[in-house]
Amino acid sequence: MSIAFIDLAAQQRRIRDRLDAAIAKVLDHGGYVMGPEVRAFEAQLAAFGQAPLALSCANGTDAIALPLMAWGIGEGDAVFCPSFTFTATPEVVPWVGATPVFVDVLPDTFNLDPAKLEAAIKAVKAEGKLKPAVVIAVDLFGQPADYPALRAICDRHGLKLVSDSAQGFGCTLDGHHPIHWADVATTSFFPAKPLGCYGDGGAVLLNDQALWDLMDSLRVHGKAVAQDLNGPVFEHDAKYLNARIGMNSRLDSIQAAILIEKLAIFADEIEMRQVVADRYAEGLKGSVLSTPTVIAGGQSVWAQYVIQHQNRDGLAAHLKTQGVPTAVYYPVPMHAQEPYAHFPRGAGGLPVTEALAETVLALPMHPYMDEATQARIIEAVKGFNG
Repeated sequence: MSIAFIDLAAQQRRIRDRLDAAIAKVLDHGGYVMGPEVRAFEAQLAAFGQAPLALSCANGTDAIALPLMAWGIGEGDAVFCPSFTFTATPEVVPWVGATPVFVDVLPDTFNLDPAKLEAAIKAVKAEGKLKPAVVIAVDLFGQPADYPALRAICDRHGLKLVSDSAQGFGCTLDGHHPIHWADVATTSFFPAKPLGCYGDGGAVLLNDQALWDLMDSLRVHGKAVAQDLNGPVFEHDAKYLNARIGMNSRLDSIQAAILIEKLAIFADEIEMRQVVADRYAEGLKGSVLSTPTVIAGGQSVWAQYVIQHQNRDGLAAHLKTQGVPTAVYYPVPMHAQEPYAHFPRGAGGLPVTEALAETVLALPMHPYMDEATQARIIEAVKGFNG
């Protein structure tokens, strides 16, 4: 019997009645885009993530772009980010006309290396061609980056800090969610994410009402918001008075309704994911180059369980014969891909990133994995002699 890499059907069986009722309610009221479920979900998401405000949007990529647009990031600005990430992280930077600067990651957590970040910022300042403006930290595979260190660096140099928590919404560090340190925290509701919908969606968590209003304008074609009117009354739908160039990035009501039901069980699922991760760590001890290391005080939501192996491709091929699916995140770092190869790299290059790309392998991971299935995966890994 084949093994599911991510078993979304198991979760659906748990809450199918509630999902059906939530979807039916949207079908009954007919407010399919930005309906009442969207506002309700934004409030619940903010509360879960320890943020005063949350703004939903069409996907996790737009969630990163929206604050950059709202801050006026553009030509001549440097945005620092890891290369060991999905393309959405650096992709949005050229969208707004700014320049991504790739920074290496730590060899244990795979998250942004604060020392390498500071060196990169200083080098950009010394060169004088770009103005350091923003740092985008990624909560890779579900665990928080070193936000206290990153916040201190951003404060020293006057930079904004974005938490790209597309894989990590729900993760904490010393009990705090990333928004405790970041100017904004973004996330994705792509179905494979720990908190995913049945289509696409994203959100930005933040502390600033004026910034929320501006991003609300940007996500709906630059519609006028209160700060744009400054006294005059516009009697028509605000989307017909456009104060700026925006985009179309709204969350569908059905997806919000689904996410409300999933959020209700999310805390329990994070605990269940930790049980699965602990079983992997114990069972694979000594059989691979490394199992995941979580930052001290950190709670991962375990979007992926990523090991390292000296013969990664051989192990993946072996596991396939055993009915065990795997994935490689990420086989080609962003700085090594043609569209991004001309962008700057931090001082000293990205040796850790390049080494990780040769050894990382993700094993099946979801909160509903039973012990027998997991034992089968562990034994298959241990049985590889390559």
